[in-house]
Amino acid sequence: MRVIAGTYRSRILKSLDSPALRPTSDRLRETLFNVLGTAVSGTQFVDLFAGTGAVGIEAISRGAIDVLFVENHPPAAKLIRQNLHSLDIRRGATVLAMDVLRALEKLQQLQKKTQFAYDYIFLDPPYAAAEEYQRIMKFLSTAPFVSPDTIVIAEHTRKFELAEEFSSLERVRVLKQGDAVLSFYRRRLKHTDD
Repeated sequence: MRVIAGTYRSRILKSLDSPALRPTSDRLRETLFNVLGTAVSGTQFVDLFAGTGAVGIEAISRGAIDVLFVENHPPAAKLIRQNLHSLDIRRGATVLAMDVLRALEKLQQLQKKTQFAYDYIFLDPPYAAAEEYQRIMKFLSTAPFVSPDTIVIAEHTRKFELAEEFSSLERVRVLKQGDAVLSFYRRRLKHTDD
Protein backbone atom coordinates (compact mmCIF):
# COMPACT_ATOMS: atom_id res chain seq x y z
CA MET A 1 0.00 0.00 0.00
CA ARG A 2 1.36 3.39 -0.98
CA VAL A 3 0.50 7.08 -1.11
CA ILE A 4 -0.75 7.78 -4.64
CA ALA A 5 0.10 11.46 -5.21
CA GLY A 6 1.13 14.73 -3.65
CA THR A 7 3.82 15.51 -1.10
CA TYR A 8 4.24 11.88 0.03
CA ARG A 9 3.78 10.29 -3.41
CA SER A 10 4.95 6.65 -3.66
CA ARG A 11 5.78 6.42 0.06
CA ILE A 12 4.86 3.03 1.51
CA LEU A 13 2.25 2.71 4.27
CA LYS A 14 2.26 -0.18 6.72
CA SER A 15 -0.81 -2.38 7.11
CA LEU A 16 -1.95 -5.01 9.58
CA ASP A 17 -2.47 -8.62 8.63
CA SER A 18 -5.83 -8.68 10.35
CA PRO A 19 -9.34 -9.70 9.31
CA ALA A 20 -10.50 -6.59 11.20
CA LEU A 21 -8.99 -4.37 8.49
CA ARG A 22 -9.92 -4.03 4.82
CA PRO A 23 -7.92 -1.08 3.54
CA THR A 24 -9.30 0.99 0.68
CA SER A 25 -7.35 -0.22 -2.36
CA ASP A 26 -4.75 2.02 -4.00
CA ARG A 27 -6.86 2.03 -7.16
CA LEU A 28 -10.05 3.10 -5.40
CA ARG A 29 -8.18 5.80 -3.43
CA GLU A 30 -6.74 7.09 -6.69
CA THR A 31 -10.24 7.22 -8.21
CA LEU A 32 -11.63 9.01 -5.14
CA PHE A 33 -8.95 11.68 -5.10
CA ASN A 34 -9.05 12.13 -8.87
CA VAL A 35 -12.74 13.01 -8.43
CA LEU A 36 -12.06 15.37 -5.52
CA GLY A 37 -9.12 16.88 -7.40
CA THR A 38 -7.32 20.00 -6.21
CA ALA A 39 -10.33 20.98 -4.07
CA VAL A 40 -8.81 18.88 -1.23
CA SER A 41 -6.01 21.39 -0.76
CA GLY A 42 -6.58 23.62 2.28
CA THR A 43 -9.52 21.59 3.61
CA GLN A 44 -10.57 19.83 6.80
CA PHE A 45 -11.03 16.10 6.24
CA VAL A 46 -12.40 13.32 8.46
CA ASP A 47 -11.46 9.65 7.96
CA LEU A 48 -13.97 7.51 9.92
CA PHE A 49 -13.21 3.80 10.51
CA ALA A 50 -9.73 4.90 9.38
CA GLY A 51 -8.02 1.48 9.48
CA THR A 52 -4.46 2.09 8.26
CA GLY A 53 -5.13 5.81 7.79
CA ALA A 54 -4.42 5.55 4.04
CA VAL A 55 -7.37 7.74 2.96
CA GLY A 56 -6.63 10.52 5.46
CA ILE A 57 -2.90 10.39 4.74
CA GLU A 58 -3.67 10.69 1.02
CA ALA A 59 -5.72 13.80 1.86
CA ILE A 60 -2.75 15.27 3.79
CA SER A 61 -0.41 14.43 0.92
CA ARG A 62 -2.73 16.35 -1.41
CA GLY A 63 -2.82 19.45 0.79
CA ALA A 64 -5.57 18.97 3.40
CA ILE A 65 -4.60 21.14 6.37
CA ASP A 66 -6.43 19.24 9.09
CA VAL A 67 -7.28 15.53 9.07
CA LEU A 68 -9.09 13.68 11.84
CA PHE A 69 -8.64 9.91 11.93
CA VAL A 70 -11.19 7.94 13.97
CA GLU A 71 -10.43 4.27 14.61
CA ASN A 72 -11.76 2.10 17.44
CA HIS A 73 -9.46 -0.94 16.90
CA PRO A 74 -6.40 -0.23 19.14
CA PRO A 75 -3.78 -1.95 16.90
CA ALA A 76 -5.10 0.01 13.88
CA ALA A 77 -5.08 3.33 15.77
CA LYS A 78 -1.46 2.59 16.75
CA LEU A 79 -0.68 1.77 13.10
CA ILE A 80 -2.10 5.12 11.93
CA ARG A 81 0.21 6.90 14.37
CA GLN A 82 3.15 4.82 13.09
CA ASN A 83 2.31 5.66 9.46
CA LEU A 84 2.07 9.37 10.30
CA HIS A 85 5.39 9.17 12.17
CA SER A 86 7.13 7.34 9.30
CA LEU A 87 6.12 10.21 6.97
CA ASP A 88 7.18 12.79 9.56
CA ILE A 89 3.67 14.28 9.67
CA ARG A 90 3.66 16.23 12.93
CA ARG A 91 0.88 18.78 12.41
CA GLY A 92 -2.61 18.73 10.98
CA ALA A 93 -3.36 15.14 11.96
CA THR A 94 -5.34 13.94 14.98
CA VAL A 95 -6.05 10.30 15.83
CA LEU A 96 -9.08 9.51 18.00
CA ALA A 97 -8.94 5.91 19.20
CA MET A 98 -12.62 5.48 20.02
CA ASP A 99 -15.98 4.35 18.71
CA VAL A 100 -17.01 6.46 15.71
CA LEU A 101 -20.38 7.49 17.13
CA ARG A 102 -18.75 8.59 20.40
CA ALA A 103 -16.17 10.57 18.44
CA LEU A 104 -18.91 12.28 16.41
CA GLU A 105 -20.78 13.18 19.60
CA LYS A 106 -17.54 14.66 20.95
CA LEU A 107 -17.15 16.72 17.74
CA GLN A 108 -20.72 17.91 18.08
CA GLN A 109 -20.01 19.23 21.58
CA LEU A 110 -16.83 20.93 20.35
CA GLN A 111 -18.67 22.48 17.40
CA LYS A 112 -21.09 24.25 19.73
CA LYS A 113 -18.12 26.25 21.03
CA THR A 114 -16.19 26.84 17.81
CA GLN A 115 -18.77 26.78 14.97
CA PHE A 116 -16.69 24.79 12.46
CA ALA A 117 -17.73 22.53 9.57
CA TYR A 118 -15.72 19.84 7.82
CA ASP A 119 -15.19 19.88 4.07
CA TYR A 120 -15.02 16.11 3.58
CA ILE A 121 -16.13 13.18 5.71
CA PHE A 122 -15.11 9.72 4.49
CA LEU A 123 -16.52 6.58 6.10
CA ASP A 124 -15.61 3.00 5.43
CA PRO A 125 -17.14 0.69 8.06
CA PRO A 126 -16.65 -3.06 7.76
CA TYR A 127 -18.76 -4.07 4.76
CA ALA A 128 -20.75 -6.53 6.88
CA ALA A 129 -21.74 -3.84 9.41
CA ALA A 130 -24.79 -2.47 7.60
CA GLU A 131 -26.15 -0.97 10.83
CA GLU A 132 -22.99 1.16 11.16
CA TYR A 133 -23.77 2.92 7.87
CA GLN A 134 -27.30 3.64 9.05
CA ARG A 135 -26.21 4.93 12.47
CA ILE A 136 -23.42 7.14 11.17
CA MET A 137 -25.29 8.56 8.18
CA LYS A 138 -28.31 9.33 10.34
CA PHE A 139 -26.07 11.16 12.83
CA LEU A 140 -24.27 13.09 10.09
CA SER A 141 -27.58 14.17 8.53
CA THR A 142 -28.22 16.46 11.52
CA ALA A 143 -24.66 17.09 12.75
CA PRO A 144 -23.84 20.80 13.07
CA PHE A 145 -20.34 20.27 11.62
CA VAL A 146 -21.87 19.11 8.32
CA SER A 147 -22.70 22.12 6.16
CA PRO A 148 -24.34 22.28 2.70
CA ASP A 149 -20.77 22.45 1.34
CA THR A 150 -19.61 19.29 3.16
CA ILE A 151 -19.21 16.18 1.01
CA VAL A 152 -19.85 12.88 2.83
CA ILE A 153 -18.38 9.86 1.04
CA ALA A 154 -19.31 6.29 2.01
CA GLU A 155 -17.37 3.30 0.72
CA HIS A 156 -19.45 0.13 0.56
CA THR A 157 -19.81 -3.10 -1.40
CA ARG A 158 -21.92 -3.47 -4.55
CA LYS A 159 -23.94 -6.09 -2.68
CA PHE A 160 -25.12 -3.46 -0.20
CA GLU A 161 -27.15 -0.56 -1.55
CA LEU A 162 -27.13 2.61 0.55
CA ALA A 163 -30.27 4.74 0.67
CA GLU A 164 -30.65 7.64 -1.76
CA GLU A 165 -31.04 9.93 1.22
CA PHE A 166 -30.63 10.05 4.97
CA SER A 167 -32.88 12.84 6.22
CA SER A 168 -31.19 16.02 4.89
CA LEU A 169 -28.30 14.15 3.21
CA GLU A 170 -28.95 13.17 -0.39
CA ARG A 171 -26.82 11.09 -2.69
CA VAL A 172 -25.38 13.17 -5.53
CA ARG A 173 -22.96 10.72 -7.15
CA VAL A 174 -22.08 7.02 -7.26
CA LEU A 175 -18.77 5.54 -8.46
CA LYS A 176 -18.35 1.79 -8.87
CA GLN A 177 -15.02 0.01 -9.13
CA GLY A 178 -14.82 -3.76 -8.88
CA ASP A 179 -16.75 -4.87 -5.80
CA ALA A 180 -16.44 -1.42 -4.18
CA VAL A 181 -18.77 1.56 -4.47
CA LEU A 182 -18.27 5.18 -3.41
CA SER A 183 -21.52 7.03 -2.64
CA PHE A 184 -21.25 10.83 -2.36
CA TYR A 185 -23.77 12.78 -0.26
CA ARG A 186 -24.47 16.45 0.35
CA ARG A 187 -26.86 18.22 2.66
CA ARG A 188 -29.97 19.32 0.84
CA LEU A 189 -30.56 23.06 0.95
CA LYS A 190 -33.83 23.97 2.61
CA HIS A 191 -36.31 25.44 0.15
CA THR A 192 -38.80 28.01 1.34
CA ASP A 193 -42.07 28.66 -0.45
CA ASP A 194 -42.56 32.17 -1.80
